[in-house]
Amino acid sequence: MKTIKELFNSADWKLEKHVPVIEVKGSIKKSENINFSVSVGKEITHPNTTEHHIVYMEVYFLPDAERNPYLLGRVDFSAHGASVKGPNTSGVYTAAMIELSFKTDSPGTILAYSYCNIHGLWDSSYELKF
Repeated sequence: MKTIKELFNSADWKLEKHVPVIEVKGSIKKSENINFSVSVGKEITHPNTTEHHIVYMEVYFLPDAERNPYLLGRVDFSAHGASVKGPNTSGVYTAAMIELSFKTDSPGTILAYSYCNIHGLWDSSYELKF
């Protein structure tokens, strides 16, 4: 029987188009907003077609001193070119990118997951230090 952790794929985002890329913007200070983005396909563009696309991304924060993470956000990407006329006919495509902001008093790790409808789950992390 497989466990959930066996379903995740990991790689260097510079070499693999499915890996979520976490980019913190500005300074990181205790108890102040930490602004960051998560995207898929930064170096190598991921397809965004009806047949092959990123379905969703989830972002968590795991403080160093805690066992359980906090869900910061989940975004479902719903427009992949499909319309009543068929696949790839609408001209409307959702980009796999989100921006988030949160405050914390604790160092820890930002965890991001993306799900490709063909290639499954992918993860990455960003260590947050003050």
